[in-house]
Amino acid sequence: MDLHPDDPAFDPESQQRYDRRRLFRALNLSLAFVLLLAIVYSAQGSFNVRAFTIAPRSADGLLGILTAPLLHGSLEHIAANASALLILGTLAGAVYPRATLWAIPLVWLGAGLGPWLLAEPGTHTLGASGLTHGLMFMIFMLGLLRRDRAAIAAGMIAFLFYGGMVLTVLPREAGVSWQAHLGGAVAGLLAAFLFRRLDPELPKKKYSWEIEEEEAAARADELELPAPREVPMLWVRPEPAEEEQRGVVLRFTRHPAVESPPREPPTS
Repeated sequence: MDLHPDDPAFDPESQQRYDRRRLFRALNLSLAFVLLLAIVYSAQGSFNVRAFTIAPRSADGLLGILTAPLLHGSLEHIAANASALLILGTLAGAVYPRATLWAIPLVWLGAGLGPWLLAEPGTHTLGASGLTHGLMFMIFMLGLLRRDRAAIAAGMIAFLFYGGMVLTVLPREAGVSWQAHLGGAVAGLLAAFLFRRLDPELPKKKYSWEIEEEEAAARADELELPAPREVPMLWVRPEPAEEEQRGVVLRFTRHPAVESPPREPPTS
């Protein structure tokens, strides 16, 4: 049983074992899916491939939404998708194991509905490139939404290797289903918004200078005087009762001065 990454008892050695186990699990699952694609491709000569492709706006083409990502038209086609699935699948499964588990069915559906709704009638779409676009857009958007170190690193790695997928969601090259790319990309963005909180954040390593800054901030908080509104009031002056007489105000009036009669001038 794996320890929870937020467990206080998760020491660095246990964390490394946990990360290594999760990385190898994601790598093995991605390798298994690529092996499945190789097996299906080697068997395509024994059945009618067109019956399992996506036919736009056709009831017969609905089956292709489930089966078309397993089919490929050439060795170069499967090699390009297999390498992208191996890198992006390992990256998504290692950083977001729970979100990836829920996102894959949504991305698979979006990559199929895109060409079924938007492609030209009479065409047939196959290949797993819609899945690769969905994974890349999901990883990149999760890096923008979560903003923790692992998410940002995963988003930068995905964009470094496959940032050109941003351009392939629009018509650029004949014979390439940009509709599947667009459907997978939209589904990947939607999955990032819906499942961004399924995986807990990995524990963050604190460096010595960060610990010193936190301790210094704690000491500063202890020595800082509290704000006046935070000081408890110990005594409140009681308000006088309404019926209590507080005294009488005496009014002083000014009386007019009495004029004395004028004096006669002295005689000599």
